[in-house]
Amino acid sequence: MAYSVNKVILLGNAGKDPELRYTQSGKAVARFTMATSERGKDGQDRTEWHNITAWDKLAELCQKLIVKGGKVYVEGRLQTRE
Repeated sequence: MAYSVNKVILLGNAGKDPELRYTQSGKAVARFTMATSERGKDGQDRTEWHNITAWDKLAELCQKLIVKGGKVYVEGRLQTRE
């Protein structure tokens, strides 16, 4: 049987304050961007931008605790949307 893992861990800085909204059914959804950076072999910093979505109680906590420029630790799964 083949197994697979979809887990991502990011440590970086919030690109903007989380935007909190509610679905029609009342579920909280928070969205924000975060940046992760690393230094390449050539000495240049490379920044990757990530779109983060949090749901329910976690979404409400994100809105209260995360501020633009603040350190953020995210652990979850990667999902690509079109």
